[in-house]
Amino acid sequence: MVGEAASKDERLWAMLCHLSVLSGYVIPFGHILGPLIIWLIKKNESPFVDANGKEALNFQFSMTIYIFVAGLLCLILIGIPILFGLIIADLVFLIIAAVKANGGESYRYPITIRFLK
Repeated sequence: MVGEAASKDERLWAMLCHLSVLSGYVIPFGHILGPLIIWLIKKNESPFVDANGKEALNFQFSMTIYIFVAGLLCLILIGIPILFGLIIADLVFLIIAAVKANGGESYRYPITIRFLK
């Protein structure tokens, strides 16, 4: 957020955009649906939540593509370590992003294709 500090409520919703990705371990496509629902509800209320929601969604769209490709590569065994690395990177980066969002900072995920601008 440029020029002003994010409120406690904005920081909470931004953090939840990132942490809602974990719902994908319980709900099919929850890694996309969680941040998407929060972003759609809160994007017009706060530029900070809007930016974090887009960032979380872009990263999850990108990770979905990368994991799909790694899954295909599992047929020739090279995909197995790549798949594990992607899953670990996903968890690490989303925790970093959630902590930064809770602190009022914006975080740009690495290796992300920017679908939503």
